Amino acid sequence: MAEHEHVRVAVIGSGFGGLGAAVRLRREGITDFVVLERADSVGGTWRDNSYPGCACDVPSHLYSFSFAPNPDWPRTFSGQEHIRAYLERVADVFGLRPHLRFDSEVKLMTWDAEQLRWEIETASGRLTADLVVSATGPLSDPKIPDIPGLDTFPGKVFHSARWDHDYDLKGKRVAMVGTGASAIQIVPAIQPRVGRLTLFQRTPPWVMPRMDRAISGAERWLHRQLPFTTQARRGLLWGIRELQVQAFTKHPGELGFVEQLAKRNMARAIKDPALRAKLTPDYRIGCKRILLSSEYYPALARPNVDVVASGLTEVRGSTLVAADGSETEADAIIFGTGFHVTDMPIAERVVGADGRTLAEVWKGGMEALRGACAAGFPNWMTIIGPNTGLGNSSMILMIESQLNYLADFIRQLDVLGGRVALDARPSAVGAWNRRVQERMERTVWNTGGCTSWYLDGNGRNTTIWPGTTAEFRRATRRVDLMEYEVLREPAAKAGGATPQSGKRSAEAEAAL
Repeated sequence: MAEHEHVRVAVIGSGFGGLGAAVRLRREGITDFVVLERADSVGGTWRDNSYPGCACDVPSHLYSFSFAPNPDWPRTFSGQEHIRAYLERVADVFGLRPHLRFDSEVKLMTWDAEQLRWEIETASGRLTADLVVSATGPLSDPKIPDIPGLDTFPGKVFHSARWDHDYDLKGKRVAMVGTGASAIQIVPAIQPRVGRLTLFQRTPPWVMPRMDRAISGAERWLHRQLPFTTQARRGLLWGIRELQVQAFTKHPGELGFVEQLAKRNMARAIKDPALRAKLTPDYRIGCKRILLSSEYYPALARPNVDVVASGLTEVRGSTLVAADGSETEADAIIFGTGFHVTDMPIAERVVGADGRTLAEVWKGGMEALRGACAAGFPNWMTIIGPNTGLGNSSMILMIESQLNYLADFIRQLDVLGGRVALDARPSAVGAWNRRVQERMERTVWNTGGCTSWYLDGNGRNTTIWPGTTAEFRRATRRVDLMEYEVLREPAAKAGGATPQSGKRSAEAEAAL
């Protein structure tokens, strides 16, 4: 990367969001862009998470781009290696390789109000950009709890998203900390190999069977020969999940029937009443993400597995102490304790128009206009931003909606002409966020009686979208200039007459 290289658009991250943005830019005729990636390959979370059993809990034909259908998915719920290979193919097919900058972790992004552009410092050099698309994703930076004495543990310690494949678990005493979506895949995958497995469970999840199967050769042949059958399959999967949304967002009481199904699923595999009691949640199903696994409960019933219904609170050498006072000896600790979702580290590296970081602005809680733009950060857009997450469907649907918004954002800049920037008005951001939070009040995520990673430190749900994906698609179809302040470069630089740096010109006022 040449020093002080300037591009029209800088995309941060090369997971689904980053590669999707890159494809959309090319489809809009924009080739003056780079994709800055901190690692040495594409894939995002599907590159970083390579733990045993890693797979998606959304059907493959829905968990893929609509503009890049894959007729050859091998399973209904494909594994990590297949999803990562799919993203590599997307990079190849759409000619994204020349735009990729690997080993280029972003250290700092600073808005230059005089030049109306972003100054970006990366691990491989510096550059400037007219527009930044942050696609780092909420599941990119692992979170390990601060446990007293952890540094004294003599064995192996790693997070599920940083799996140590060189460490042999065979015959070892392994502690699995956490019972989220990663843990329920890891437990059955490693249980047959380890000597003893102890699961530290603060809160039991609701688990439903995962109806996974191999997709037959005949099905794949049909999808290749008749592409509309792939589209129909995707449409059916989408429609079913859209119909489910009202139970999560408006009528949580209707989920009681689903709870009964989940309890029956547990009872089939867990015969011990005491273990069943440990594994039965005390909150409404759906409050936390409903997990899918047909192997998790059978693995927990095996004789070499212990479930500690309490969190890990202290480490004394090789002895692990739970909140209930019980002690366990371990050779290895695996943390499946999630990610920095509501306190994304990238926010500390983005400095806006008033000199404050995004982390400082979001100290009271994340909020962004239509999940994309934060006030005070002109020409900056995030993919999978605040309140764009889903509890029951595919995030690719939300990403593609945000790509529509990105495309129109760029068109609006072109229409305004000259060196120009759009900064979300605080009033517009506030109004959008109030509407979202009002809708959130009666959802299962807020009323279900659980504490989840959807909530920030203030107990506010800044993660989930409280509606259907179709509603979000409509909300992000077009950029409304009334929700933005139009910024123009200083008159001395533009050759114009009056506007000061960062202020609206008469032309911009007319555009509004």
